[in-house]
Amino acid sequence: MRTPRRPRLSGERRRLSPFVVTGVGGEVRPRDQRDLMERPFFSLAKTRRVIPILYEAGDVRVEVYGFPEHGMATIWDADVLIWAASQIVNAENHGLQTSRFLRFTPYQLLTAIGRQTGARDYRLLKGALARLQSTVIRTTIRHGEHWRRHQFSWIGEWEEMTTAGGRVEGMEFVLPEWFYRGVLDRSLVLTIDPAYFRLKGGIERWLYRVARKHAGRQPQGWCFDIPHLHAKSGSLVRLSDFALQIRRLAQRQSLPGYRMRIEREGHVEMLRILPESYPHFPVDNSVNGIGTSDARNVDGIGTSHAGLSGLRTHGSQLTLWPDERNPSRNLSNIKDSNIEGARLAVDNHHPDADPVPHPRYRRGSEGDGE
Repeated sequence: MRTPRRPRLSGERRRLSPFVVTGVGGEVRPRDQRDLMERPFFSLAKTRRVIPILYEAGDVRVEVYGFPEHGMATIWDADVLIWAASQIVNAENHGLQTSRFLRFTPYQLLTAIGRQTGARDYRLLKGALARLQSTVIRTTIRHGEHWRRHQFSWIGEWEEMTTAGGRVEGMEFVLPEWFYRGVLDRSLVLTIDPAYFRLKGGIERWLYRVARKHAGRQPQGWCFDIPHLHAKSGSLVRLSDFALQIRRLAQRQSLPGYRMRIEREGHVEMLRILPESYPHFPVDNSVNGIGTSDARNVDGIGTSHAGLSGLRTHGSQLTLWPDERNPSRNLSNIKDSNIEGARLAVDNHHPDADPVPHPRYRRGSEGDGE
């Protein structure tokens, strides 16, 4: 393989030590960030969305803005963040130093989230990165003792790594500190079922993340009223259409590791989510096929039936950056690329934190399961 031409580092990358994704330790368990699993941070539609998400419950506020050129980041685009969180936690578990500045190959990312590696998939990945970078988030979540509102984009900057001949064989991007802090704090990370990546619908994907965060492995599960779920989803569909989709999902029973049933409390329609027999490692229930995004107006990270292309990297992934390795963590000499305040949480090993017990159901409480 030819030596790739390194891009000129700019912005945050000048001061951050790169975290080179190597897949150390074999297969990496997918992990999601709890704050992102239930609140409306992403569009659930496959068409371009520019209408903002404005959500408020108690002292929690979430605002998400997309721009016409790219639209708002979608729940399919969020697979990139799930992959990044999984790689960071895995590396930390093996005592390696991580960073908000990730270097990787498109093949590593696409295969890890169940996508194919054809030219179309690479184009869709670039579209997802563009939306993640252009989406602006404002939130009061984790604002600390003194009230602050964080504002950031899901990716600060990203760039392609090319060979002298112009062949793209690597990528790098910078994650926001807000997200990185949430990943390093092990109590804010949950493992998810790999079958999640094969779920096709936006509401279906969002509902699985809600189920994993709230119902977890609790035998009694969790119960939500449908209007409350609709508000928490940020979906633009009417409440009646949202309720119809929830009923259809309950009929199909498509959430891996969970069962759903519709209940009624007077005139209020409820959804109860119950865990199936849950082993220590997330089950990989059968989900029919690897779904495509079917996107028409938005190039989500969909799958295609294209054959494998030059995006596949053969041999060791480290050959892209042969003179770089991820050093072991040095807690006595924390670099700017690592966050000192979260290190204690990293060393307290809680890879499968579960939601706390709950009452029969809650309505409108932003503290559910936390």
